[in-house]
Amino acid sequence: MVAGVIAAPGRRVFGWSVVALMGLSVFINYVDRGNLATAAPLIKDQLRLSATQIGVLIAAFSWTYMPSMFLAGWLCERINPYRTLALGLLVWSLATAATGLAQGFGALIVLRLLLGIGESAAFPASSALIGRHLAPARLGRANGLIGLGLSLGPAFGTFAGGLMIASLGWRPVFLLFGLASLLWLWPWLARTHGLWAEADAPGRPAAPSYVAILRHREAWGAAWGHFSANYLFYFVLSWMPLYLVKARGYSLSQMAELGGVIYLAYAASIALSGWLTDRAIAGGASINGTRKTAAVACHIVAPAGLMISVLGDPAWAVAGLLIAAVGSGLNTAGIYAIAQTLAGPRASGKWVSFQNAAGNVAGMIGPIITGMVVDATGQFFWAFAITAAVGLTGAIGWGVLIRRVAPLKWAT
Repeated sequence: MVAGVIAAPGRRVFGWSVVALMGLSVFINYVDRGNLATAAPLIKDQLRLSATQIGVLIAAFSWTYMPSMFLAGWLCERINPYRTLALGLLVWSLATAATGLAQGFGALIVLRLLLGIGESAAFPASSALIGRHLAPARLGRANGLIGLGLSLGPAFGTFAGGLMIASLGWRPVFLLFGLASLLWLWPWLARTHGLWAEADAPGRPAAPSYVAILRHREAWGAAWGHFSANYLFYFVLSWMPLYLVKARGYSLSQMAELGGVIYLAYAASIALSGWLTDRAIAGGASINGTRKTAAVACHIVAPAGLMISVLGDPAWAVAGLLIAAVGSGLNTAGIYAIAQTLAGPRASGKWVSFQNAAGNVAGMIGPIITGMVVDATGQFFWAFAITAAVGLTGAIGWGVLIRRVAPLKWAT
């Protein structure tokens, strides 16, 4: 049973099956958002787009994803996190399916904007529920399970999606994945509908305002750490397929296989890190020291992997991406575990709405910067170097600006 929940006989409670379904929603989330990057080599050629235009299409998702985080945080309070997540998935699944019907650059931008609105619900809703129901010592495993969806989604999308795109073309794959995503709604509604009454019950303490959250230096440290982590992650998610195919000479099928392995390494790192940090805390290690160590290590190892990739031969290019993936996974669970610990049960939803919004500014500007650098230089070296430099600064956000990973006090 989940910590802190005691149920009367026959009463349905929040449990690990709900966490697993949230992890599955994040898996679907990242399959659907990453399909464009996987299909980019074909879309670029068929629609005659430049690298900068591909970067704009990828970044357009974040133009609505980032500000919609605040809408998602508000909806979690107004209609509860369960309904918010279901509504978001409905919107983003339909946007994914419709992408397969788009005929030009403008239509693709509109659908990427709609995709961003829908997908903004995933992390505020899941963090609101995890922060409300789980003790700090269990946050690593729970967020690790969510993080598996974050990593396995791109793995599946890159490997299976890449192979399907290579054989069927990109349009049928978008239609198939978008419509298949809607099937998640059935188990989610069946499992959580009995929990809505508790979530809707009057008398629950109100969450602190965004102004109150922003008064804490820790919120800015977490926001900067999340931004730099996302800059690393979106770089790989957005540009790895094009980099391996165009710069390193791998075929589309080889890219799909290699990309799948890289994301599996990322998934293994997330799962192992989440389990080890919780185990260390349960064994007596401090929450502060454990979470910060994993966070700082992430922002040293991942940038190093990127530089190995761009400086080496094609084989080292893949090895470096594997190192970067393992490094990024060291703090994927910690990004949200730290936020939920600092914010506590009352503020987790709003805190993560702000933190994730700030973090996804990286998605708004990073792909465009990369595209412009690649177009200007004709190579990927400076794009990798800029990304590695931004990634290194994340250690300051997590390690310095956050004085201590411990619950903050909120005015009643």
